[in-house]
Amino acid sequence: MTVPTVTLAEGLTVSAQGYGAMSVAPVYGPVDPAEALATLHHAVDIGITFIDTANVYGEGSSERAVGELLKDRRDEVQLATKFGLVGNIANGQRGINGDPAYVPQALDESLGRLGVDHVDLYYLHRVDPNVPIEDTVGAIAEQVKAGKVRNIGLSEATGDELRRAYGVHPIAAIQSEWSIWSRDVENKVVPTAAELGVGFVPFSPVGRGFLAGSFDAETLGDNDLRRRFPRFSDSALPANQKVLDVVRAVGEELGATPAQVSLAWLDAKGRQYGLPSVSIPGTRFAARVTENAGALDIVLSEDQIARLDSLAAITEGFRSADLNWVSQGRE
Repeated sequence: MTVPTVTLAEGLTVSAQGYGAMSVAPVYGPVDPAEALATLHHAVDIGITFIDTANVYGEGSSERAVGELLKDRRDEVQLATKFGLVGNIANGQRGINGDPAYVPQALDESLGRLGVDHVDLYYLHRVDPNVPIEDTVGAIAEQVKAGKVRNIGLSEATGDELRRAYGVHPIAAIQSEWSIWSRDVENKVVPTAAELGVGFVPFSPVGRGFLAGSFDAETLGDNDLRRRFPRFSDSALPANQKVLDVVRAVGEELGATPAQVSLAWLDAKGRQYGLPSVSIPGTRFAARVTENAGALDIVLSEDQIARLDSLAAITEGFRSADLNWVSQGRE
């Protein structure tokens, strides 16, 4: 298949859909390293070349897995990684470190695991409430000058934080959760990104698997990250199912899967807001990578978009509870 490209920022052109490599770390359950590597290769084989990882995913295991891919295919990949979250995110023991002195240390450790001399996009994973964002971004900018970072990104920043960071150094992309049932970024973050010409990278675009129709609460492992989210509690599942039923119905009208509908909706929203947007669905399975990429060929009608737009209200309360764990909220 031919995958189109999107220019997130000057000098950063990526595949129109990316790959979220948290899935090749044991965050949503056990991972077979050979299968993970085969999935990564398959993604690049079909044109999904924007690979997103982070130092904290599996305590470095995601970066090491991506590093195996890069041994042979670095020139084919637009590589993004992140720093700033510290600790074990799977068990909730985490903190945030945006200390400027930590930036070169974190970057060099990531480069070592990845086996490369630079990254194409380096994100601050979370804004440190105890460090002015201007100071952290200034330290990343020093790594741009050193040639180890090509572009700077932010993850889960507010609209105001994005604007302040941009005043220090151009920000190529902002990454936040955005999906059919997670719409809060549309209040201020998305409009600010569009105003500044900053690309948007939605993570968890298929609701950590639920909006793909692949979530099964009965088989969820004890260490699965989703056990920590109110969104996936037993009390939330009836409302979640109402959302999925509509997504399935739209898919039946188009001959598409729920995941493809969810991803096509995000592409449509990016166009609606007038900003370059590249989602990064993750999966451990090559067949799912192909399925997800199929969303790039789907065009939703205005009526279908409107029906999908209305769904966030059904589960809004659970989304608000999730934000208390994921971040401090984004506006």
